[in-house]
Amino acid sequence: MLRIAVPNKGSLSGPAGEMLHEAGYQQRRESKELRIVDPTNEVEFFYLRPRDIAIYVASGQLDIGITGRDLLIDSGAEAEEILPLGFARSTFHYATKPGGIGGLADLAGKTVATSYEGIVAAHLRDNGIDAAVVHLDGAVETAIQLGVAQVIADVVETGTSLRNAGLEVVGEPIMKSEAVVIRRTGTAGAADVEPKVQQFLRRLQGVLVARTYVMMDYDCRVEQLEKAVALTPGLESPTVSPLHNEGWVAVRAMVPSKEAQRIMDDLYDIGARAILTTAIHACRL
Repeated sequence: MLRIAVPNKGSLSGPAGEMLHEAGYQQRRESKELRIVDPTNEVEFFYLRPRDIAIYVASGQLDIGITGRDLLIDSGAEAEEILPLGFARSTFHYATKPGGIGGLADLAGKTVATSYEGIVAAHLRDNGIDAAVVHLDGAVETAIQLGVAQVIADVVETGTSLRNAGLEVVGEPIMKSEAVVIRRTGTAGAADVEPKVQQFLRRLQGVLVARTYVMMDYDCRVEQLEKAVALTPGLESPTVSPLHNEGWVAVRAMVPSKEAQRIMDDLYDIGARAILTTAIHACRL
């Protein structure tokens, strides 16, 4: 069986479980379950702490895993990203008291508190900045107030927590993260595992596409078909079928869901009618 690590809690856990369910995999019913077997799909899921998943995958005990890009890089484990999943997005920034530091170069000689020591130490090293890094678990906003550090490095979403702590963002983002599928470095092509891994990835890619596109159907006059197809080119090309009434055709194409309303308006303006959109639940491209 394909052995897969899944986050057992936190912001990664719920969306990962939903995506796997949409991809047709059995998921646990109780949060206390640490392992389940999906015999139909020949997959075994292990529910682990998100911070530990890269370590387990790198050890070779598990074939692939779902974790955050930030956690993968911070772990320093011999594992690599093979598919971004588009959820649990976050941005890492340095932050400090207003007016304290103007830019990255000003971090030299300072102490930076963070829960992501590996990421921060590597970023400082790559930029030639000689600064001390202090590892703290959990919220790090109070590190400056208590004199543990002059700067913190943490996830910044809305910035509300920083402002409440009297801090402001410094410089450009350290990195941008999201949920990713990972595997042990250098294991691609293993004859016994690779087909199952590729099938798993295709299923997840199908979910990503289904979430991004909708199917659009409409009728239009033949003389307006080229204009209509320009608005709905589809992936390869749209499906066009003649209607019973001469001079009319039915068109079907996948369109980006975010643009669907605008496309419907544009189609209506050129004379298309009976314009419908339907959700896509699964696909293979």
